[in-house]
Amino acid sequence: MYEITRLEKLANQTLLMDVTAPRVAKHCEPGQFVMVILDEFGERIPLTICDYDRAKGLVTIVFQSVGASTEAMLKLEIGDAFKDFAGPLGCAAEFVNEEITALKAKKFLFVAGGVGAAPVYPQVKWLHQHGIKVDVIIGAKSANMLILEQELRAVAANLYIATDDGSLGQHGLVTDVIQKLVTDMGQKYDECVAIGPMIMMKFVSQLTQKLQIPTTVSMNSLMVDGTGMCGACRLSVDKKIKFACVDGPEFDGHLVDFDEALKRQQMYQADEAKAMQRLTENHEGGCCGGVK
Repeated sequence: MYEITRLEKLANQTLLMDVTAPRVAKHCEPGQFVMVILDEFGERIPLTICDYDRAKGLVTIVFQSVGASTEAMLKLEIGDAFKDFAGPLGCAAEFVNEEITALKAKKFLFVAGGVGAAPVYPQVKWLHQHGIKVDVIIGAKSANMLILEQELRAVAANLYIATDDGSLGQHGLVTDVIQKLVTDMGQKYDECVAIGPMIMMKFVSQLTQKLQIPTTVSMNSLMVDGTGMCGACRLSVDKKIKFACVDGPEFDGHLVDFDEALKRQQMYQADEAKAMQRLTENHEGGCCGGVK
């Protein structure tokens, strides 16, 4: 069992947890993910690693309630434990294996949408620890849904904020900030990493392609099994079939077929709605024997 040692509410329906998982903490790198199972009734849930402490054997995860299983996870408390916590899975961010001197010659731009700030944070932190300056844009629907602002501010060279309703930072989308930085302010970037909702990554990639900025996106939102067995996370990259869980989760955003990926992401909406209904009925009946 993998015990929860810290729990923090970051925003409505969004929690941060520190989980005791020494083997995962020892081997994980930025860009990778874990597969968690809540209990004997639970499904496999892929969650990006937000942070890790090798000395203490802790892995930090952040999740937002988007379905029955993550809704059930909101009820967990410090001292509770996951049945399974498998990882690290997937490939680490490519820059982890690059020469530090080469990385210092590049200018990175990270773009995080919503809960995408969680997987962006360990990458920016890693680069900061190796002396590489990074600009970061974080976006959310409103200020009260923005997460990890202070953590990212501590490791970013410059932090820019965009909110849909204008309650904090620039009023608009993260793409508006990218356009402003590059076109109006003359900033030049060698690489962009965009992580967040699928539709956000699509439009960021379309913009950066016009601006001629190489862009990496994370396709972890497609994953179900996490080991390449189920095939649910397959996507087309440069017209070739890839699997997000074993070939990624990061890919060249200019080569991903986002329209196909968006359709695949919608395939499970009916099943998820039924699972939420079962969860609600269990709670109303006073018996919550797990989420099936």
